[in-house]
Amino acid sequence: MSSRLYPLAAGNFAVGTGMFVTAGLLPPISAELHVSPSAAGQLMTVFALAYAVLSPLLAALTARLSRRRVLLLALGVFVLGNTLTALAPTYELVMATRVVAAAGAAMFTPTASGVATALSTPERRGRALALVMGGLTVSSAIGVPLGTWLGGVSGWRTTIWLVVVLGVAGFAGVAALVPDARVPTTGRLSERFAPLADRRVLAVLTTQLLMFTAAFTAYTYIGSLIDLPLPAVLWAWGIGGIVGNQLGGRFTDAYGPRRMVLAGLGAGTLCLALIPVANLALPIALAWAFLWGALGWLTAPAQQYRTVAAVPDNVPIGLGLLSSAQYLGLFVAGLAGGGALGWYGRAGVVAVAAGMGLLALLFTLLTYRPEPAPSPQRVPAG
Repeated sequence: MSSRLYPLAAGNFAVGTGMFVTAGLLPPISAELHVSPSAAGQLMTVFALAYAVLSPLLAALTARLSRRRVLLLALGVFVLGNTLTALAPTYELVMATRVVAAAGAAMFTPTASGVATALSTPERRGRALALVMGGLTVSSAIGVPLGTWLGGVSGWRTTIWLVVVLGVAGFAGVAALVPDARVPTTGRLSERFAPLADRRVLAVLTTQLLMFTAAFTAYTYIGSLIDLPLPAVLWAWGIGGIVGNQLGGRFTDAYGPRRMVLAGLGAGTLCLALIPVANLALPIALAWAFLWGALGWLTAPAQQYRTVAAVPDNVPIGLGLLSSAQYLGLFVAGLAGGGALGWYGRAGVVAVAAGMGLLALLFTLLTYRPEPAPSPQRVPAG
C-alpha cells in the first residue's frame, strides 16, 4: 500500500511548501514589491480564500474524470501557477497568480486523501491518511525552512522556482505509481454541499475552521513575532509536525479521534499563549516550536477520520469540505493576524491566536460528544 501512497505525499509536500513558505518570505517579498509585511502576508490569505472557494467547485467540474487524471491535472495547474508567480513583475500580478496555484492545490489534496482512503483497509485508514497528509508536515519541516533560507540568500523568486521543481517531481511520481482507484463521487454542485445539512459534519468543519484560524493567525506572521533565527524556528515546528502527524494517525486508530482532537486543541492553545516566552532564547524557541508543531498536527488525521465516519458514503465530498474549512480558517487568520499586528502589535496577534484556540476547544467540547458504549447483549434465562 505505502509505495502507492508516497507520490500522493510528495504532491502534498510540494503543495505545502508552496503554501506555507510565504510566511518565511514576507521580508524579501515586501522589500522587492514595495509593500508592507502585512500586505505581503495577504498573498497567503488570497491563496487560502481561493482554495476554500474553488475546492468544491472544481471537485464538481472534475467529478467525471478519473481520480488519477484529476491528480495529474491538479499538479499541472499548481506548477503553472507557481511558474507565473516566479515571473510576475508586480504585487497585483503575483496575487493573481496565487489564485491559479491555489486552484491546483484545491484539486489535489482532497483527491489525494480520497484515493488514500480507497487504497487502505478500515483498520489502517488513520495511518494511510497520516502518510498522505504527512507530505504537508514534512514540507513544513524541510521545504519551508529551506525555502526561507533560500529566499534570504537568493531572493524569494528562487524559492518559488524550487516549488515548481517539487511540483514537477510530484507529477512524475503520480504518473508512474498511483493507480486509478475507485472513489464514488458526484458532479452535481448541490450534492457537494448536501453534507452541510448534517450537524455532525458542521461541527467537524467548524472545529477545523477555528483550529486553523488560531494556529495560522500566529504562523502567518511568525516572522514579526519571533526575533530569533526564523529558519531554525520553522525547522523545529516542522519536525514537530511530522512527529505529531504520525503519532496522531496511530493514536487515532488506537484511542479514537475525539481524544486526539481535544488533546491537540488544549495543548496547542497553551503553546500559542506562550509565544512571548518562546522569544526569550533560541533553545526555548526551538523546544516550543517543536511542541507547537507536534500538537497542532496531532489533530489532522483525527479530523479526517472524523469526517470519513460522518459521511462514509461521500468521502471525497466530506474531505473536500474539510479542506475548504481549513483554508477558510487560513483566510480568516490572515485578516485577523494582519489587523491585530497593524493595530496592536505582537501582543494583539498572540491574544487573537490564543483566544481563537480557546474558542475552538470550547466549541469542540460542547459539540463533539463521546460515542455511546454498545449496550451489552442480554442472555436469555434458563
